[in-house]
Amino acid sequence: MELINQDNLPKHIAVIMDGNGRWAKTKGAARIFGHKNAIKAVRDATEGCAELGIKYLTLYAFSTENWNRPKLEVQALMSLLVSTIKDEMKTLMDNNVKLESIGDISRLPKDAQANLEKAKLQTGNNSGLTLILALNYSGRWDITQSVKKILSENLQSEVNNELIEKYLSTAGIPDPELLIRTSGEMRISNFLLWQMAYTELFFTDVLWPDFRKEHLNEAVMAYQRRERRFGKTSEQIIEEK
Repeated sequence: MELINQDNLPKHIAVIMDGNGRWAKTKGAARIFGHKNAIKAVRDATEGCAELGIKYLTLYAFSTENWNRPKLEVQALMSLLVSTIKDEMKTLMDNNVKLESIGDISRLPKDAQANLEKAKLQTGNNSGLTLILALNYSGRWDITQSVKKILSENLQSEVNNELIEKYLSTAGIPDPELLIRTSGEMRISNFLLWQMAYTELFFTDVLWPDFRKEHLNEAVMAYQRRERRFGKTSEQIIEEK
């Protein structure tokens, strides 16, 4: 942590937590074993971001495409979601973390919805890191539901970037400056498609159950070594400093 520049931290980090199944396979176990052992990585990423002073952390926990996985795995994931939210409440409260969610929560099992809403209510007054769980989420779904809401309200105003962003599920949340994806895969998998227009991408071969604070710090340091130009030239960026 002493190598990290506290004046150049990303406000918002997004994570694609990949590699649970492959991690379990290396242990000769079923895929759900990898999901269960990934909870430590979630805890480390959350605590690490809180300790650094990151304002927002979004975890891609369950995509709309994940419903296509084997039924038993989906059921186990939903059960794990319910138990994890209950079990991690102390960690959230101890670290002053506020829990939020994005995605179509209505498709989740009723007990998962209830536990999620209860946890969001309990942590609602916490003022540190905001932990956002992307559940039954996809970037295309998010853009589509934004457009549908705009059309349903029959707004007379001009459709522009600001209007669409107002109706995205991340309204009021800054776009992520850094995306971390584990397991060596190099794609964004329908995650925060609108929001990641200028996000810095960091790919690591570490499988998600093995992800720890030192890996988070490594990603943040890589982010700090990059020049963010937003379409401008390096010379323009230097002149503006």
